[in-house]
Amino acid sequence: MEDIQISTLLLLMFFGFLAAFIDSVVGGGGLISIPALLFSGLSPSAAIATNKLASSMGSLTSTIAFIRSGKVDFKLVSKLFPLIFISSLLGAWVVNFVSPELLKPMILVLLIAIAIYTFFKKDWGQKSTYHTLTWQKAGLFAFAIFAIGFYDGFLGAGTGSFILFAFLMIGFDFLNSAGNAKFLNFGSNLAALIMFIFLDTVNFSYGIPMGISMIAGALAGSKFAIKKGVAYVRVLFIIVTVILIMKNILDYIMGG
Repeated sequence: MEDIQISTLLLLMFFGFLAAFIDSVVGGGGLISIPALLFSGLSPSAAIATNKLASSMGSLTSTIAFIRSGKVDFKLVSKLFPLIFISSLLGAWVVNFVSPELLKPMILVLLIAIAIYTFFKKDWGQKSTYHTLTWQKAGLFAFAIFAIGFYDGFLGAGTGSFILFAFLMIGFDFLNSAGNAKFLNFGSNLAALIMFIFLDTVNFSYGIPMGISMIAGALAGSKFAIKKGVAYVRVLFIIVTVILIMKNILDYIMGG
């Protein structure tokens, strides 16, 4: 039994590193880490909650790396942090009463639209064109961040990609969008984690070791992205978005 537990932990740490490497830049790490936690024998709710513990550790690490490289706009994200924190907390609470399956059709359509738009607009996000937003655009952007935060607490898959896309839409390049997205994604992860701890659904025995490996993966992934630059982040963003689409379609097929 002890050998099985050790082998399970090693497996979780391996997939945790891999998930965090990808998630540190464009999100989508849950596609790897949550199935690994389910494989370990956790229930779906416990797997999602435990993943929040591990991914919070990873997202904090990548956030610090992006901050040190100067790729985070503190003036903007500091105003948005409380907004995404509260909305994610709300989403994690609502998921106990409403099935997240209700959101999946809309999420699939959004992911397909994002993938097509990003693929065909090849020069998009290569250079930052961000300027101070008008009140109207700032209001729409704040609403988008609130909605994404709620989604992260409620369902969560691909949250980092949605936040990154939101920053691209207001003129940031891919690398700065990734830095800003990780800062806010840490806030939404932390809020959901607090709610899951309150609901007593987090498995700390699996979550902490996996989180330690995610710290290493996030550090490696964010440094690699900063070194490789905008083009690398764009390609990884498209790949992860397409995988998210395929995963959602597969869920429908399996469900049918």
